Amino acid sequence: MKCRLVAVFVSAVLSLPVAARAAESLEEANRRAVQLIRQTMQEKRIPGLQVAVVKDDRIVLSQSYGLANVENRVPATRTTRFPINSATKAFTGVAAMQLVEAGLVDLDAPISRYLDDLPEAWRPVRVRQLLAHTSGIPDLVGERGLIGGGSEADAWKAVKALPMAAPIGDRFAYNQANYGLMAQIIAKQTKMPYERYVAERIFDVAGMPASTFGDSYDLVADAATMYSYTPRGTMAKDDGNRLSHWIYDIPYSLWAGGGIQTTADDVAHWLVALSSGRLISAAHVRQMWAPEKLNSGADGPWAAGWPVLQSSPRLQVAGIGGARAAFVVYADERLAIVVLTNLVGANPQEFIPQIAAVYRPLQEEARSP
Repeated sequence: MKCRLVAVFVSAVLSLPVAARAAESLEEANRRAVQLIRQTMQEKRIPGLQVAVVKDDRIVLSQSYGLANVENRVPATRTTRFPINSATKAFTGVAAMQLVEAGLVDLDAPISRYLDDLPEAWRPVRVRQLLAHTSGIPDLVGERGLIGGGSEADAWKAVKALPMAAPIGDRFAYNQANYGLMAQIIAKQTKMPYERYVAERIFDVAGMPASTFGDSYDLVADAATMYSYTPRGTMAKDDGNRLSHWIYDIPYSLWAGGGIQTTADDVAHWLVALSSGRLISAAHVRQMWAPEKLNSGADGPWAAGWPVLQSSPRLQVAGIGGARAAFVVYADERLAIVVLTNLVGANPQEFIPQIAAVYRPLQEEARSP
């Protein structure tokens, strides 16, 4: 009798319209994702967080939790702006591919085709090598910030006087100077400042009204306060275990590498626009996500603005910034997860795969008859 009842129940469930079953499954996936987020926030002591999930070109979850500002008890909302820092490079990658589509930039061209006043050793570097951090150009930023000990202009002058850090194309070396040069190329080829181009050709097109540029020193409305538990080197007995402000500096000429402040909602809308062909073609998206080859023939860890987490059997690319913001695109599964936080050290790229796993059964269900 019990087996018969189970069979009747299963039969009844399977007889439900596919859309109804999918809706129930999605509701359960969202519930489990929220539970996971809340648990992770508690374990990692994350003050404020936004999460958005994109499935099949649709935003299926968008929520905010905790506090944007702890000391004044300001809640994080869906319109709170969070810095995404180095994840900005993915947006610059899209901008570069837009210029490729428009015939304004050739990824295989030397950067000297587009920029003047370059050191002789930099001139043969290809545009694609800037985007993938294989240029060999020395970094503009050191352990204490901009090199040269002065202004942005002083730092650029100082870096141009340094020898190459590696042979061009020989190895991957993460580098902010690469994206400072990309901003200059975009500005020169479009005849507008980098940030204006991104605002008009990416933010506006994708529907990203909250997105802007700035750092801790800029006056950005509705911006979350950044925090860290990192020891400050003081003599306080709780120095290594107290929540403190985290001040970060992204100079104007490096905005292309880390300057965007945005929301999880806006990033989700951008990912939908990207996957639906409103920013660049599907062919150029795939080209943008292809790992850059090193001189040895091996794949480098980055593509054009995007870290490549996995290239096979299923492609996974990401934007990761400031140890506090990340989005991961599971391209072959038509799934993307966005998590923005205001805690340095939250490293959402480490727990995003757990969130993605919650939504994978939807993929399998969609394949079943």
